[in-house]
Amino acid sequence: MDRFERLAIEAECTRLINHYANLSDEGRWTELAGLFTEDAAFARPSSPDVPIRGRQAILDGFASRPVLPGRRICANIVVTAESRDVATAFSVVAHYLGLGAPAGGLPINDTQPPLIGSFADRIVREGADWRFAERRGELLFRRP
Repeated sequence: MDRFERLAIEAECTRLINHYANLSDEGRWTELAGLFTEDAAFARPSSPDVPIRGRQAILDGFASRPVLPGRRICANIVVTAESRDVATAFSVVAHYLGLGAPAGGLPINDTQPPLIGSFADRIVREGADWRFAERRGELLFRRP
């Protein structure tokens, strides 16, 4: 693998990580689940020791949760291309939550600090697309 292949893999995997955050913020669960392989393992930052296995189970888990106003900010993304078809990644996420929105208005900003967590990922190429084979989250700080 040459330098340009490695850089392309890093860019595509970074896009995948950011796309996950955007789809999650928008509650687009079917598209979000499509970012995972059929047999993927996903552990939420709030339940790092309880992985959900399989794309359908991941979709069901997301769909069972309410869509709350909020935004996830991904930072410190480091992708390592292990081969042409496998990469690992680490990222930090700040999750800003909102409270209900008045009719037609913006959501009210939560008075609590954002949740800060991280993800460790194993990402694989399936055809022309990159997908999460494993995504393990953990919270780094808890709320007071």
